[in-house]
Amino acid sequence: MPQFSLTAGLLLLSGSVAAQTSVVSPSPAAPANPVPVRAARVAAPLVTGRVTDAATGEVLPGATVVFPDLRQTTAAGTDGTFQFANLPRGRFLMQVRFVGYTAVVRTVDTGTGQPLDIALTPAETEIGQVVVTGVSASTEMRRSPIPTNVVDQTRLRQTAFTNAIDAIAHTPGLNQITTGAAISKPVIRGLSSNRVITLNNGAKQEGQQWGDEHGIEIDEFSIDRAEIIKGPGSLLYGSDGLAGVINFLPPDPVADGRILGSVTANYQTNNYQQGYSVWNAGNLNGFNWQVRGSGKVAADYRNRYDGRVYNSGFRELNGSGYVGLNKSWGYSHLTVNSFNQILGLIEGERDSVSGQFLRTNDLGETQIVTGSGFSGYGLDVPRQQINHLRLGTDNNFILGQHRLTLNVGWQQNLRWEFGNPEDYYEKSLFFQLRTVDYALRWFLPELNGWNTTFGTSGMQQQNQNKGVEFLIPAYRLLDGGVFGVTKKTFGKLDISGGLRYDIRRITADALYLDANEQPVPSGQGDQKFEAFRSTFRNVSGSVGGAYSLSDKLLLKANVARGFRAPNIAELGSNGKHEGTVRYEIGEPNLKAETSFQLDGGLNFTSDHVSFSADVFRNRISNYIFPRSLATPSGADSVSLEGDRVFRYGQGDARLAGGEVSVDLHPHPLDWLHFENSFSMVRAVQFDQPEGQRNLPFIPADRLQSELRVNFRKVGNSRLHNLYARGTVEHNFAQNRIFSAFDTETPTPGYTLVNAGLGADIVSAKDRTLFSLYVAANNLFDVAYQNHLSRLKYTAVNYTTGRQGVFNMGRTLSVKLVVPLSFK
Repeated sequence: MPQFSLTAGLLLLSGSVAAQTSVVSPSPAAPANPVPVRAARVAAPLVTGRVTDAATGEVLPGATVVFPDLRQTTAAGTDGTFQFANLPRGRFLMQVRFVGYTAVVRTVDTGTGQPLDIALTPAETEIGQVVVTGVSASTEMRRSPIPTNVVDQTRLRQTAFTNAIDAIAHTPGLNQITTGAAISKPVIRGLSSNRVITLNNGAKQEGQQWGDEHGIEIDEFSIDRAEIIKGPGSLLYGSDGLAGVINFLPPDPVADGRILGSVTANYQTNNYQQGYSVWNAGNLNGFNWQVRGSGKVAADYRNRYDGRVYNSGFRELNGSGYVGLNKSWGYSHLTVNSFNQILGLIEGERDSVSGQFLRTNDLGETQIVTGSGFSGYGLDVPRQQINHLRLGTDNNFILGQHRLTLNVGWQQNLRWEFGNPEDYYEKSLFFQLRTVDYALRWFLPELNGWNTTFGTSGMQQQNQNKGVEFLIPAYRLLDGGVFGVTKKTFGKLDISGGLRYDIRRITADALYLDANEQPVPSGQGDQKFEAFRSTFRNVSGSVGGAYSLSDKLLLKANVARGFRAPNIAELGSNGKHEGTVRYEIGEPNLKAETSFQLDGGLNFTSDHVSFSADVFRNRISNYIFPRSLATPSGADSVSLEGDRVFRYGQGDARLAGGEVSVDLHPHPLDWLHFENSFSMVRAVQFDQPEGQRNLPFIPADRLQSELRVNFRKVGNSRLHNLYARGTVEHNFAQNRIFSAFDTETPTPGYTLVNAGLGADIVSAKDRTLFSLYVAANNLFDVAYQNHLSRLKYTAVNYTTGRQGVFNMGRTLSVKLVVPLSFK
C-alpha cells in the first residue's frame, strides 16, 4: 500500500431535505412514478420554472431542481428561475429542495413547454423525500410501502463520525457492529453481515462481508445521502438482502454550464483524527464529470477506563469519480471507486500488575506499552490492510416509449491481515476477491396506470487465498436472477409488488497442506478443505400498499419473502477465525435461508407534529448459526490451539419489533424541532435449550431525543442556515443474550449526551464563503460498552476486574467546508 499523504478535501454543498407533495404539473392524474410516453430521441422544449417561498412569495435563489431518473440537475438563479435545455420528452419525477424547506415533488411532462411555479414551505419533514433504492424507478418515499429512511447531506455534515456506517448508525432500526473506530458493520433490525446488502451508487459492494471484523469499503466523504431499506431486498438485488439494503449515493450531477468544487477539512480531538477531501464537478453541454480525492488518518482513541487504546489507529487514502454524457437520449457514465485503508487490530491484552496494554516486539518478547507507544499515527501488529477497486459503467437509455438501464462493474477486493510480530510485513491471511456484476432493467410504457419493470441481475466471483494461513477455501461463485415489478395508483391507494427467481452456485476447491502448512498437490498431504459444489434456487416476492386516509394520515403495509444463500465461511471454513476467537467448521450441505416478513406503518404529519410508527415480524426458516461441538463426554470440543470448536448448523428463528418517531415543530415556531425515536428488536431461535434461545448480538432497545433550532437567516448578519442541537441517546440494558458457550454477556444501559452548532458564512452578495460545523460526542465522557462492540470480549483487565475494551470517550469535531465555483 502506498504511503498516505493527506489531500485537502471537500463535500458537496447541497441543500437536501424532506418534503411535501405538490399537485402534479400541467397534466392531471399523473402517475407517481412515471416512464416516458413519447419518442424521446427528440429533445423536449425548454423546461422552465420559478421557485419561491410559499408564505412570503420571496424568490429562493440556489434552490436545487432534480430529475433523479435522468441524472439532470440545475439551480435556481438570483431571480428564483431555472431551466433545462436538454431533457428527453416524457413524464418524469422532479424534486425541488432548499435548505430549511420541505421539498416538493412533481411529475412533469417535459414536452408541454409550460412554465412551472414551485412554492416551498419553511419546515423540515420527510414528506416528499425521493428514494431510488428498493423500487424500480425514483419514487416519493411516502408512496412506497417498504419501510425506508433517508440520511441527507445536511444531517451528515452536522454529525461527527469515524466511518461511513458510523455516520448513519443512529437511524431508527439501524445499528452497527464495531471493532474500534475504523470498522463498522451495519445491523438492520437485528440482522447483519451477509443478510444486509450494501450498495455504492446502486451497485453491490462485494468484499469479505462474512466477517464481523471486515468493514465497508466506502469513503465517507463521497456520500451525499444514504437510503436505508428495512425489509427483504431480494426482489431487485437477489441473495443477501434478507434484512434490508443500504445505498450510499454520491452528489447529483451539477447544472449545465457550471464547474463547481469544494474543499473539506475535519479534525476530531479524541483520536487526533484528520480528514481532508477535495471535490470537483462540471457539466459543459452535457459532458459532465465528478472527481474526489480523500485522505484520513487517526491515532489511538481514548476513554476514561482504558486511557489510550493501543493499536486502534487507522489511515485511509481514497479516490472516486465518473465521466460521461447527459443528453436527451439519457446518460452514460464511466465510474471509478478506490478505497484504501490500513488499520490496527485491538487485542486488549493487559499487564496483570499495572493494567497497561501489552504488545509483542519483533523478537517475540512481550512488552508493556508505555506512553511512547501511543505517539504519532504508527500502527503495530496485528493490523489489517484493504484495497478495494471498482470500475463500472452506468447507463440510462430513452428508447421511444421505453427506458432501459444497464450497469456493469468489475471489482477487486484485496484484504491482508498481518499477524506475525517478528515479521512486520508477513501476510498471515491474504484474500483476493474479484467480481463482475451486472444489472439490466427495462421500464415499459405506462399501461392503464400500471408502471411495470422487468430486469435481470447477477455476478460472477472468484476468491483466492494467497497468505500463509487458511480459514476459507478458494472458491468461485456464479449467480443470476430475473424479476418483474409493477405499481399503480388507485385514487388514495398506491400499490406495488413483484416476483424474482434466483439461482446461485458456489464451487470450492480442495486444499492439501504438508507438515509445514504449505499447499501441496492433491493426496500428498493432509486435507485442509474438501472440494464441494452447492447450488441454491429460490423465489422471492413482495406486495404492499400505501393508503392516504387524508393529506396528513397515511397507512402502509407490506408482505415480503426474501432469501439468502449460505456464504463461503458457513459452507467451507476450517480454521481459527481471529475475528470471533474460535475454531470454525463449515457445513457444505446447508440450505438457503428464507424469510417471511410482515410490515405495517402509520404516518401522521401536520403543521405542529409528525408521527410515524413501523412494526415488523420476520420469520426465518433455515436460519444459519454456529453451535459448539461437544466431546463424547459432553464437554466442549477444543482445537489443538485450545480454542472452542464451532460448526455451522440451521434452525428456525423469529424477529419482531419496530420503530416509533415523534417530531414536534410547533407552528409558527418552524425553527424549533423536538425529535424523538424509539427502536426495539426481539429475536429468538425455536427449539433451542436455555441459553441458546435468544439470537446472538441483537441490539439493545434505544431511545433518542434531539432538540434543534434552525434559522435560515440571522437578521442582517452574514450567518445563514444557523443551527444548534442537543441530543440525548439512551441505550437500555441488554439481558436477552445468547449465553451458551460464553458467546455473549449482558450489557448495562448507558446514556450519552451530544451537541452541535454550525452555520454558513456568506458574503455581502449572499454567496457562501464557507460552512463551519462543530459537534461534541459523549459530552460527559461516559465510559461505556455498546452491546454490539466486539472489543467488549477482549481480555480481562485484572487490575480493575473489567473485561474488554470500552468505546470512545468525549470527542470534539470541527468541520470546515469551502465551496468553489469556476468560470
